[in-house]
Amino acid sequence: MNRTQKFVINSITTAVNQIVVMIVGFITPSLMIRTYGSEINGLVSSINQLIGYISLVEAGLSGAAIYSLYKPLAEHDEKGINSIVSAARKFYLQAGYIFSSAALVLSFVYGYLKSSASISFSTIFFLTLILSVNGCVDFFVLSRYRVILTADQRTYVISIVGIVQTIIRTIIIVVCAFAKINVVVLYTLTLLPILIKIIVLFGYCKKNYKFLNFNEEPNIAALGRRYDVIYQQILGMVQTGAPAIIATIVLDFFSVSIYAVYNMVMSGLNGILSIFISGLPAGFGEIIAKKEYETLKDTTSQFEVAYYFILTIVYGITFAMMLPFIKIYTCNFKDTNYILPAFSFFIVLNGLLYNLKTPQSMLIISAGMYKETRWRVTLQGIIIVIGGFILAPIWGLSGIMIASCLSNLYRTIDLLFFVPKYITKGAVMDSAIRMFRVILNILVINIPCFLVEINPNGYIGWITWAMILGCWAVFVTCASSYMFDKRECQKLLIRIKSIMRR
Repeated sequence: MNRTQKFVINSITTAVNQIVVMIVGFITPSLMIRTYGSEINGLVSSINQLIGYISLVEAGLSGAAIYSLYKPLAEHDEKGINSIVSAARKFYLQAGYIFSSAALVLSFVYGYLKSSASISFSTIFFLTLILSVNGCVDFFVLSRYRVILTADQRTYVISIVGIVQTIIRTIIIVVCAFAKINVVVLYTLTLLPILIKIIVLFGYCKKNYKFLNFNEEPNIAALGRRYDVIYQQILGMVQTGAPAIIATIVLDFFSVSIYAVYNMVMSGLNGILSIFISGLPAGFGEIIAKKEYETLKDTTSQFEVAYYFILTIVYGITFAMMLPFIKIYTCNFKDTNYILPAFSFFIVLNGLLYNLKTPQSMLIISAGMYKETRWRVTLQGIIIVIGGFILAPIWGLSGIMIASCLSNLYRTIDLLFFVPKYITKGAVMDSAIRMFRVILNILVINIPCFLVEINPNGYIGWITWAMILGCWAVFVTCASSYMFDKRECQKLLIRIKSIMRR
């Protein structure tokens, strides 16, 4: 398969995976809150975020390994591939031992600090251990296969396995929740689908990469970029995990549960948007490795137009329909108030700013320019952490989101100038104008919402309103794209027709 064909199959399987994850994301939190309460839901969310921070012991390793594999894969250099995956395996095993030890310590410390009359030490301790098993399996078994599949633009394999694992895991949660089984036992049973993931990925790689030898002399130098990549991964963890952690420290588990419900929607949307960049970093990385700079510039421009087209429609609808959805989804949650209009606005705005820089962030990864952006990423992390701790006591969850918005706004502006200068050699104003049009189009899409109140009574009514607003959003975005990016749109249509013929 060529790059375009791989992109298509990766996008389709990623789309199905994200749809499944999004549907499950709506089902399980509601079921968990109804059965076990908002406090337990908040506890599980905060533990998952903390475990995510511990997983930073592998920070940079995956990104550095994937980037280093682009060239040997393109040149079919089997010895080079084996030396890199062998080095990655060695580092992953070391990281796995550190992760396991840290998870054990976290189980004791978090249980001691957060146990109360309503949640015992043993519940927190065992939940933390159980929820960390996925990370242990990834470090010790799956990471080496995930790296080569991602670098070789075969993420569709990972997506398909993920779909099966998610469905089985959800069935276990639903059955156990309805049976009101102890929450610790419930999450213990959800570990069973991991065995399927191990068997499938091992079998696929053994069949399709028969030359793989993890005992080859490790090319440690090839992973030298690991310590540069670490800042990018820390940024990702800070951006996604800081709000829940700050809410846990400054506020309470009920606030964490509220954040988790809203973030469930945002994660679903971000998952949908990630469909359109699935496998692209590897594809762009191959272009950069081959020094096809004219192709890079042309393809980047087309991708920006396509991605911003989708982003405008998705967030144009989300700004109007987020709060009505939350009202319907949480109508039976009685232990705390989930209807927070200001927080709803800021978390959607934060999602928009986070995704607005996706085309530029993707090129940083593809070009492996981690060291060059180190201090910039550090500053972004400082903004959300310090801002979040300052604003949370004043404005609660809204304050945390304002800090996150400022963090993403800074990074968007920074990348707007950095990428054209050091990677694409394109014009800064082209991307800046497209970003501005995204915001302007979203404002136009939401004009009817100021004239007509959207207050559906159920999911059918909500879907009806979303479809009506969606038609208006598509019209506005199509008109804008045709007026200002006609040439890129024509090229995209030609590319799509070519894909369909294949």
